[in-house]
Formats: sequence, C-alpha cells, structure tokens
Amino acid sequence: MSTLTRGASGRRAASVPTRRLRGLAWLMTRQHRTALIACAAATVLGAAWIVYQHGAMLDALHGAGWPGKPGAEIDGNVVNAITNDLNSVGSSLAFLPVLLGVFLGAPLISADQENGTARLVTTQSVSRTRWLVWKVGFALTLAAATTGVLGLFYAWWWRSAGPFVANDWLNHPVFAVTGPTGVATALFTTSLGILAGALLRRTVASMAATFLVSGVAIIAAGIFRTRLDSPRRLTYPLTAERPALLDHVVVVDEWFATASGKLYGWGTCAHDSAPENCRSALGIVDRVADHYTKDQMAGMQWAAAAGFVALAAALVGALLWRARRRAL
Repeated sequence: MSTLTRGASGRRAASVPTRRLRGLAWLMTRQHRTALIACAAATVLGAAWIVYQHGAMLDALHGAGWPGKPGAEIDGNVVNAITNDLNSVGSSLAFLPVLLGVFLGAPLISADQENGTARLVTTQSVSRTRWLVWKVGFALTLAAATTGVLGLFYAWWWRSAGPFVANDWLNHPVFAVTGPTGVATALFTTSLGILAGALLRRTVASMAATFLVSGVAIIAAGIFRTRLDSPRRLTYPLTAERPALLDHVVVVDEWFATASGKLYGWGTCAHDSAPENCRSALGIVDRVADHYTKDQMAGMQWAAAAGFVALAAALVGALLWRARRRAL
C-alpha cells in the first residue's frame, strides 16, 4: 500500500509544472499581469509603428530625389509630412510618462487598500517593507523599460531624419523623449502615483491627483529647461549679414550691443521713425544672439534627468518612511 501511495504522489508531483518565478517575483507578475501585458504591448506596437514610419520617411525622401538632391531642394510637402509625423509620435511619447503615473503608479497600492489586500501583508511571513520594495521596484522597472525602449527607437528615427528635422531641439519632443530624460520622467510620475495612492487610499482620486501634479511638473520642467545650461553668445556687426551658424542652432534671445558690451533689447528703437539714427545715438554697433548648439543637448538632458530622479527618490523614500510608521 505504501509503495502504491508513494508512486501516485510521485506521478502527481511530476505532472505539476515548475515555476520559473517564485516568491514575490511570481506574485508581482501574477498580480500586475494586466499592467505588464499593456506595457509590453505598447512597447512592441510603438516600436513597430516607429519602424514603419521610418521606412515610409525613407521611401518619401527617395521618391523626392534624395540623396541625389540636397535637402534644401526636397519638396516642402514631403519635409512637412516628415516633420508632422515626428512631432505627432514625439508628443505621444512625451505624454507616456503621465499615463504610466496615472494607470500604473496610482492604482499600485490604492487598489490593494480598497480591496483589503494590503491588510494581508501584515499576516504573512514577508515583511511589509519588503513587499513595498518589490511592488515599487516592479512598477519602476516596468516604466523605465517601456519609456527606455521607445525612446531609443524614436532617437534612431530622429537621427535618420538628419537635415529634415527642426533645429529647435530644445522645444521639440525629442528632448523629453530620448536619452535619459524620458526614463527619468517616467520614474518620477510613477513614483508620484504610488505615493498619491498610498496617501489618498482611493484609486480614482489618486489617479486624478497624479494626472494634475505630474502634468504641472512636466510643464514647469519645460519652462525652466533653458536654465539647465548657459547659452553661448555670438556677436556680429550691426550692418553684417546674419551668420549662417544661427540657422542651425536654437536661438533663445537676441540683443543689440554697444562697443563697450552694453546690451539693449531687440525691440530698441523699433517704433522710432528713424531706428538707425536712434541706435546710432545710443552707440549700438553690434547684434548679439544667445543660442544653444546640438552638442549641449546631451548634457542638458542628463541635468533634467538628474532632477527627475532626485524627485522620484524623494517620493519613494517618503513612501517607505511612512510605511514604517503607519499601517497601509
């Protein structure tokens, strides 16, 4: 009898598939499989769409005679179509961190609090802090992977566009999407959503708060983007032609200047009946252009990313500090 029992149990054990993920790793994947599938689908479909648009762009350019023709001679409608496609996809990707904060971060803990799942944590062998670290780590990793992969594909498309992309990269979605900026922004918005959910304890309320606060933060970051680095200054004679260099950089401000270096606003004497005589009376002899060159882009992106990562770390730290002192 004992032999038959052991044989039956051995057969049952052999028929049970072995899990590749165990413990909290399996729990996070199982509990948040909808978010995992949604982010994976968004990444795959988004990357496929960018690859398709990249191919369509090359077909349109080759049909217009490029690279046999220089970029300046390509049909303007073709160039406008490329620009519109880049702007449209870039704007969508720039909004992606907000969606991750709202739909991934905000419900992460608030949904467990509403369903009562969070209370079960205190009755299990896994500590509450460890459970929180795994949940936060899972969400942040998912957000970083989604935005990071799509950012790489978009950067590849933008670089391939070459001379047909706008020179104003500072105000273009490419700044917020590519490099470390997109990933850091997603880490911030997701952390914000997680903390909002833990504090408000209601999913819908935390989603709304995350949407508003993250949107304001991203807009404010765009406004203060010019403070991430010092602009370079080009001075040229008042009567000279505008330097060709300024057609390939991001000009943020222009001035009139005297020989001693005193600056006057660009509108100085603009409403005077004889503006040339007015400027001559003020001693204005030069024009000045403050600008950013493309080689400054990477440094400014890293500076912006550092700010968002610092905010994300502060939000996660506040969440863990609160969890140690108060029940979920």
